[in-house]
Amino acid sequence: MADINDLMAHAGDFGPFQKRLLVLCSLPLTPFAFVLVGTVFLGKTAEHWCAGRQGQRLQEECGWTAVEAREVTVPRSGPSFSRCERFDLNWSHSLNGCGQADWLPSNRTPVVPCERWMFNESHSTFVSEFSLVCESSWLADLNQVTLACGLFFGAFITGYMADRFGRKPCFIAFMLGLSMAGVGVMLSPWYPLLLVFRSLQGFFGKGAWSASYVLLFEFFGSNNRKLVSMVCQTFYSIGMVILPGLAYLVTSWRILQLVMSAPCFLFISYYWIVPESPRWLLAQKRTSEATRIMSDVAKRNGRSLPPNFQEVVPLEMKKEVHPVSVLDLVRTPYIRRNTLILTYAWFTSSIVYYGLVLRLGITGDNHFLDSFISALVELPTGLIFYLLVDRIGRRSLMAATNLMGGLACLIVPFVSSDLSWLKKATAIVGRLAVAVGFEAVSFSNMEMYPTTLRNVGVSVCSSASDVGIIVAPLLLYRLASIWQELPLLVFGTMSLAYGGLVMLLPEMTGVALPETIEDMENYLRRNRNPDKDASGSVMP
Repeated sequence: MADINDLMAHAGDFGPFQKRLLVLCSLPLTPFAFVLVGTVFLGKTAEHWCAGRQGQRLQEECGWTAVEAREVTVPRSGPSFSRCERFDLNWSHSLNGCGQADWLPSNRTPVVPCERWMFNESHSTFVSEFSLVCESSWLADLNQVTLACGLFFGAFITGYMADRFGRKPCFIAFMLGLSMAGVGVMLSPWYPLLLVFRSLQGFFGKGAWSASYVLLFEFFGSNNRKLVSMVCQTFYSIGMVILPGLAYLVTSWRILQLVMSAPCFLFISYYWIVPESPRWLLAQKRTSEATRIMSDVAKRNGRSLPPNFQEVVPLEMKKEVHPVSVLDLVRTPYIRRNTLILTYAWFTSSIVYYGLVLRLGITGDNHFLDSFISALVELPTGLIFYLLVDRIGRRSLMAATNLMGGLACLIVPFVSSDLSWLKKATAIVGRLAVAVGFEAVSFSNMEMYPTTLRNVGVSVCSSASDVGIIVAPLLLYRLASIWQELPLLVFGTMSLAYGGLVMLLPEMTGVALPETIEDMENYLRRNRNPDKDASGSVMP
């Protein structure tokens, strides 16, 4: 009797059907990059200063420019003008002159907090529109925090939904939700409402990403899984490269938000052009639908199925099937161990990666060009992963890249500032290594769970990265206030611990995707105790 892996082999696991599906399911990752990093442009804080009634009066009655009015209404803070204070000038009398000398304040002129601001910018942002500066600047930080909260909660709920109701319908529903949430952000007249829609972007974005990735992954055999991961990573990187150009051309943040959200509506058409995962259908005892899809896959690949392919019966149909639950991730010993290690791996990857990105920052005057160059640095990540993952193995790649990234973080603080080129080069190498490790854990997480738990496993473990997105800036800036290089020592220590822990995970190179919890436990038990008889495991 055949099983799903036999059927995949007969139907072709890397034919024209899979190549077409690979492109289709990778495309959504490009606008998903907009969701994650778009706030860099939507919420950029430009140079600003007080724009009180005094300055406005000078402009109206004396014909001064805003810059000239700033000279006499805003105090200096070091070499630049204060962003949060203005002179408390007496304007009860009429203007007797319009020369600057007539209005220069003295050293004894009191200062008061600003009520309104003038922004020196060529592109509008929600920061300038809602005046999220000075005492209200913390509200701008909530934009990314609420996104991360949406991602976090979406990991638990959307993962369960995709395993319960199917990869395809959930992907369609989540993409529709992501599209509408993006439009909601664009239309929001109040900042609190914008934050609500921003959290919904995270919620639906998490579900759309995990559902499409798992759906795609389950159509490929073990030999081609790395290609799936590489192509997905490349499409995400392309989104990051495209974004600075879009942000440069579109000067209004609301129009830019619409441009970033509109493509998501196109993916609703996948309802008619992308099939459901046969692995999931078999796990749900929907054998006739699964075999019909496999017949279509074989036809498109120019292959044929064996005469007895209708007899496919998933192993889980032979025993009682309990509903999918998050508790299944910790119910059995080996899967529990995997879950704990992978959760730490996601958390560390996120903190170190985003921490390094924030630390390097964008240091030049051209914000758009610097963002473009920064995105180009990430572009080879998928290719590096593809070339190494099978050669050295999943587990070894995760360990090696994080050990390299951790060592780079520990070395940089002790490189002399006179060797700035070496300092920057070491940091970039460490960042690339961590990025490759990030891709490796995302890829390996998919293989560590059986079909019945795959979407829940990926979603729950990856939710730790959403916590990392919140923690990274807080950890970075708090530690940097003590010593600028202190965050790197923490990042390095976390990465070294990660590199050691992942060696406790099983090596899944060349292993067929497990279908049931029993399959996975049997394989993990045999992997841990290779000398013991592991009869009964259906995995090769």
